[in-house]
Amino acid sequence: MKIVLKFGGTSISTAKNIRKVASYIHSLSKQNQVVVVCSAIDGITDDLIQTSRFIQRGNKESANRLTAKIISRHKQLAKETITKPQNRKKLLDALSSDLAELEDLLHGVILLGEVSSRSLDYIVSFGERLSIKIIAHALLDLGRKSVPLTGKEAGIVTDSNFGESRPLMDTTRLRVIKNVDSLLSKKIVPVIGGFAGADQYGNITTFGRGGSDYTATIIASCIKADEIWLMTDVDGLMTADPKTVKNAKVLKEVSYAEAIEMALFGAKQIHPRTFEPLLSKKIPMRIRNTFNTKNLGTMVTASPGEATKKTVKCVSTIRHNGLIDVRGGSMVGAPGTAAKIFATLAKSGVNVMMISQNPSESSISIIVKQSDLDKAVNALEMELLGKIIKKLEITTDVAIIALIGSGMRGTIGVASRVFGSVAKKGVNVVMIAQGSSELNLAFVVKDSDCKNVVQALHDEFELAKIN
Repeated sequence: MKIVLKFGGTSISTAKNIRKVASYIHSLSKQNQVVVVCSAIDGITDDLIQTSRFIQRGNKESANRLTAKIISRHKQLAKETITKPQNRKKLLDALSSDLAELEDLLHGVILLGEVSSRSLDYIVSFGERLSIKIIAHALLDLGRKSVPLTGKEAGIVTDSNFGESRPLMDTTRLRVIKNVDSLLSKKIVPVIGGFAGADQYGNITTFGRGGSDYTATIIASCIKADEIWLMTDVDGLMTADPKTVKNAKVLKEVSYAEAIEMALFGAKQIHPRTFEPLLSKKIPMRIRNTFNTKNLGTMVTASPGEATKKTVKCVSTIRHNGLIDVRGGSMVGAPGTAAKIFATLAKSGVNVMMISQNPSESSISIIVKQSDLDKAVNALEMELLGKIIKKLEITTDVAIIALIGSGMRGTIGVASRVFGSVAKKGVNVVMIAQGSSELNLAFVVKDSDCKNVVQALHDEFELAKIN
């Protein structure tokens, strides 16, 4: 088989974990063609972002201190991971070259006193640049030929939207086939840095947080992989967050559509755009646990088997949000009212997570992240209050609860069971939304009621017995 394996930061957070991952790749590559995609080592991307924030605030000492910590951690990992002296020296030389470039870059940015979105992408891409060298040398230490490649070196070409770039798939496909397939034909394992590519002018770009999943599916689509495995620190997609529901179960099989909904509704294991490159190729994806490889995890396919088409497959939550209720008689029948409200929020950089409007058109309810609430309310008051909006009502700390499952489509009585279960717990539903696809039913409750409601729904639909 031709398999793309993606490892997250927690999978490679210690020397012991890195050796375990390298051993697993080594054994898998004896019978299969394997391409590895790696995130930065756990916590490094956050450290690089924090370094850039220190620079923006003019805090040069803190920036230098954090940079020294990043350098020390990678050198220490290299020394602890690689056993053969010649391989260790090669790795430390390679890391020193990258780390010197990072220091030069940060020094230049400190002199400028500002961090542009382009500079930030360049800075944070070093996390993956460093991790792939450690993984590739760990494989070499086991006697497996391996080459580290950044996203740019692998051939990923993107637009110039720094921080949230998208791949130019036709160009990327040609370059990735040339660069990656040639290595596979020589029985060399390519270790590719996730999260980043480069635009047409060679500038480093990133896909946004969690973008290593996206890199993995881009590569899989280009080389026509048989399967892609996302290796994380959990056993797969689950019927609910195990921290909230103790008897939550791993889902054996879900459809692309269901997995996309789960990603959008807080399944931290997947970047929401991960599936875009896979949809046309219908490449199956497994979500598996690096530390429990005997468990096959969750299989994500275009068309799951009939046995797995349950009414509801999971109860997801997005917690700590704010609700804004926008009211005004002049909104009724006035074309463009909603457009003005959402344009005002977009201009302020506020993402609207969920909306609901009653048929009378006299009010619109909007859910935003709690951290964006002040900014959103301020923008609406400044721009629209007293014009098309007469009143704003705010509810803080609410949770979105979503039931997801393709079996809900056309099934009578699902909503009745959902809200009946919620009512039995004495919980008030603040807002409801359901798309025409009937793939998910989402509603809003106070955050303090979230845990009780999720457990009640998990029990109502008997999700603990799902497999």
